[in-house]
Amino acid sequence: MIRYNQIVSNLSLLPQFIAYYEKELKEAKTDVIVHGNLEQSLRDLPGITEHRFNQLQEIEAVLVYMQGELRKIKKKHYKDYLEGYAKALTSRDAGIYADAEDEVIDYEVLINEVALVRNKYLGIIKGIEQKSFQLSAISRLRTAGMQDLEL
Repeated sequence: MIRYNQIVSNLSLLPQFIAYYEKELKEAKTDVIVHGNLEQSLRDLPGITEHRFNQLQEIEAVLVYMQGELRKIKKKHYKDYLEGYAKALTSRDAGIYADAEDEVIDYEVLINEVALVRNKYLGIIKGIEQKSFQLSAISRLRTAGMQDLEL
């Protein structure tokens, strides 16, 4: 497993990071299914929620780091354009040219890949919230007299 600190020190590990979390997503999709014993599902839910939320936070941290790095890259190209073509370009023009640099676009694509994984994890968290709601409703029904309820 690739952690945030490893990505910060070596961005070339990003494909492995994404692959790991994509693999974990396949497992996470089973976490949102309501099935089996009610008590066991209720017992396991807090641990599942914590685990998947921690994974989401790890992805968010990498995304925030990458967005900061993108700002540095854009700033570098912006300064190059502004200093190199001071009389020919306005600051707005320099910003537009800096945004169109290959390095900037490539980095934005990487950020988009991480954001896609993050968004998928947000979907998992929403699914876990729905599972929690369903389990609590089923638990209330069971309390009201449906003793042999099976999921």
